Amino acid sequence: MAKSKLRILYGEGDGEVLAAQAAAMEKAGHIVRAAEGRKAVVEVLKTTSFDLVVLGATLTRNDRHHLPYMVKKANSETSVLVMHADGSRHPYVDVCTDTGASLESVLNRIESMSIAGMVPKAAAAAAGR
Repeated sequence: MAKSKLRILYGEGDGEVLAAQAAAMEKAGHIVRAAEGRKAVVEVLKTTSFDLVVLGATLTRNDRHHLPYMVKKANSETSVLVMHADGSRHPYVDVCTDTGASLESVLNRIESMSIAGMVPKAAAAAAGR
């Protein structure tokens, strides 16, 4: 069942990776705001809310560890997906992907997540939205 668009903040440390993967997320039907580097992610979080924040593999390990705290501080309802990390022990990471996971597997993980902004389209249509 197709799900509605998510508002995603996608952060990466490498601009080329960011552009390519943000475009693929948009192609999958999501609204994506890209942010290059830790400072950019934090600045965007101060002004805009999102359903999901994806922290990419080209951010530093330190950034992938500390940014989830900043996400939850900005909005505790926002889900966090960290790529290339062991987030199973991190209290503010909702989902993580293993090192080397393809973007397709990341998109599949997003689809399988239970995120407040995701409402099955059929349920939304039945509710008159």
